[in-house]
Amino acid sequence: MTDSTLQAGARSTVIFGVVGSVLDGGKGDKRWGKWRPTVSLGRLDGLAAERIELLCEARFLALGHQIVRDLREVAPGTDVALHPMTLEDPWDFEEVWRGLYDFAASYPFDDEREDYLLHITTGTHVMQICMFLLAESRHIPARLLQTAPVRRDKGESSREYGPPGRPSRHTVIDLDLSRYDSIAQRFEAERRDDVSVLKLGIATRNQSFNGLMDRIQRVALASDAPILLTGPTGAGKTRLAKRIHAVRHAHRMVSGAYVEVNCATLRGDAAASALFGHKRGAFTGAVADRAGLLRAADGGLIFLDEIGELGLDEQAMLLRAIEEKVFVPMGSDREVTSDFQLIAGTNRDLVEAVAEGSFRDDLLARINLWSFRLPGLAERIEDLEPNLDYELAEAARRLGRKVALSADARRRYLQFATSPEGRWTGNFRDLNASVTRMATLARGGRITNEDVDVELARLRHDWRGAASRRGDDRDLVEEVLGREGAENLDRFDLVQLAEVIRACREARTLSEAGRALFAVSRKARSTPNDADRLRKYLLRHGLAFEDVTLEGSRLG
Repeated sequence: MTDSTLQAGARSTVIFGVVGSVLDGGKGDKRWGKWRPTVSLGRLDGLAAERIELLCEARFLALGHQIVRDLREVAPGTDVALHPMTLEDPWDFEEVWRGLYDFAASYPFDDEREDYLLHITTGTHVMQICMFLLAESRHIPARLLQTAPVRRDKGESSREYGPPGRPSRHTVIDLDLSRYDSIAQRFEAERRDDVSVLKLGIATRNQSFNGLMDRIQRVALASDAPILLTGPTGAGKTRLAKRIHAVRHAHRMVSGAYVEVNCATLRGDAAASALFGHKRGAFTGAVADRAGLLRAADGGLIFLDEIGELGLDEQAMLLRAIEEKVFVPMGSDREVTSDFQLIAGTNRDLVEAVAEGSFRDDLLARINLWSFRLPGLAERIEDLEPNLDYELAEAARRLGRKVALSADARRRYLQFATSPEGRWTGNFRDLNASVTRMATLARGGRITNEDVDVELARLRHDWRGAASRRGDDRDLVEEVLGREGAENLDRFDLVQLAEVIRACREARTLSEAGRALFAVSRKARSTPNDADRLRKYLLRHGLAFEDVTLEGSRLG
């Protein structure tokens, strides 16, 4: 709020106001001894208006015309226009809003050439509230103007005032709250609190991830449209959906419950029943009515994880429920309503699923307005340490006792976890499980070097086995050569080496692996030496047979 001497610059100043039936009243010459807010607009220190636009209830037009005449006398260089308004009840919010809104919609604003002020000192409280809202929403592109009388000196009489009447002081309020340092600081602190909630209070260090959380926070408070969270399994989509609900609930943007379901667990009638509900007898086993999860999320938020696993029929029903907030439970002939917000999660490429015909393009278009990809833990490895501390605190809470890593054990664990050996294929689920195991087995709540070594051996074994079972070329090669070594290979060489690794792991000896790899070409050789050919190939990559087997991998 700024008491001001306004500098309009090249733009002319236009003031909008409302004739006040009480404050602006007065008869005869005595009216000049009374402070009249609207008349005072013509003689504000440091503020000269080129135009004053006055709205006036039709029943007070006589007073309105008197005010216009007085303003022209006080400020002869100012144009004054009177705009009649027909209001049956100036205290009826809907009627007042409609009248002011229609005026604003029809007025030819030109804020490049004119600076607008909206005088809110007169009019009913309802009218003042409506004017504030129209300015705040920029339907009237104006700053707010308040006026007040200058206090009389002791012994001063109202009879001493004549035209131009009793003087005023004024205050201008700009509704761009970012201009006010203390308010902006409060907003920034609130924004940081919201982002901290989204991050579970974890002081993350990855700048890209922190920027992502900032964007999600802004969307969560500005939109109730669907949100699509993508990214690998275990990246934290479910936890984030819960926190988005918590932030929106704290800001009173939702009042209902948080509901979640993994769509991969829903099949056939069970899918439609779980989501949309059913009537008794709708199908075999439907022995009672069921409201369904969308009804349970009325007024709140529903998280549909693995949305790409939904059947096409359920997708069609969901699309209508999102767009129209209505759907028909199974076995019913009556629509039900539910006003919910949707957050969807998936680790699938839904664009590819649309091309394959397993996902509806119209549903994807509807849920893809706000799409955010959560990175895996290996993509933000600098955040592993603060997440380790979070998981330790959570494990201590669950176990009901203090849990801590010794200094050496912590160093040892982090050195492995942040190195190329730390694959974190299950992302934060892997980290949670790892810390839970160590915390549970720690004697006296203290995790030692021995505990860490046992856990690291398990992680290495699990990740090697997972890479082999999954058959991921890059994972297999990274396991043997490390991340940097794999990145230095052409795609052709990487695929070829991955296939050699698989053959070696399926064989008992170097010769057996060679026979499997060269089964066709060896027939054309008079003296085939498959083992030697394979040995030389591996040597080109600095490897021996023992380096690529599960038991002898150099990462083991």
